[in-house]
Amino acid sequence: MEYLNNWEEYAKEYSDKFIDFLPSLLYAIFLLIFGLWIIRILLKYIQKFFEKKDYDVTLEKFVLSLTNWTLKIILFILVITKLGVETTSLVAIIGAAGLAIGLALQGSLSNFAGGVLIIVLKPFKVGDFIEAQGVSGTVKETSLFYTKLTTFGNQLAVIPNGQLTNDNIINYTVEGKRKDAITIGISYDSDIKLAKDILMKLMEEQEGIFEDPAPQVVVTELADSAVNLSARFWAYNDDFWGCHWYTIEEAKTRLEAAGIGIPFPQRDVHFYNHSEKEKIETGK
Repeated sequence: MEYLNNWEEYAKEYSDKFIDFLPSLLYAIFLLIFGLWIIRILLKYIQKFFEKKDYDVTLEKFVLSLTNWTLKIILFILVITKLGVETTSLVAIIGAAGLAIGLALQGSLSNFAGGVLIIVLKPFKVGDFIEAQGVSGTVKETSLFYTKLTTFGNQLAVIPNGQLTNDNIINYTVEGKRKDAITIGISYDSDIKLAKDILMKLMEEQEGIFEDPAPQVVVTELADSAVNLSARFWAYNDDFWGCHWYTIEEAKTRLEAAGIGIPFPQRDVHFYNHSEKEKIETGK
């Protein structure tokens, strides 16, 4: 009977506390829902602002991601405060937790700093074709911690920003044009001047290749099996690969049609008859 009375007292006590706490709980829930709604609307306005001003897509995605997380952390603090947690205690807890998390997530903080550097220094932007960390691809997105590339084979490569900013980055797109140097070997008994004229004419007739700077054909090496010529030209990024592939294919066809050989590596192998040599030396 005494146990039952104690249980009723506990139930009444905690029910009274819950009733007293209920307004704060409902207010916190309302604040959470309302705050998330406001954040969503604010992010939409920021996105529309970037679209109207035609800012860099990389900057847009980074700012949206940073704003989203910052506002949600502030909202979380406000909601916790409305539930009765003291602000001073909360700040102390967040500070201690932040220190522990910072030590545990040094790599993530490095990635965040790398993302900031990418936004500030702009070594590339969304849509650029780059090579970094042994990966080549088109930049799809730069977030707080990672940069995503779409490779030539349409795979998604995710590179941490910290590693990206601490390594060499080759941006193939930023200059708008590229220079090519195609090595073509001809046989030693071929007419070098004729071969150069054929290659020059091949490049000059292509609309995608610049007239200024003018294309060049130079002898770059007297190799073991061939005289190496280098066909060099400038083209816009959109025309570059088409001109590259066409030049390689047509060069072989036209050089062979003109009787100019394109050799392949070969070796001369000499066989010696050691038994005959021994007979001569011994006189037998």
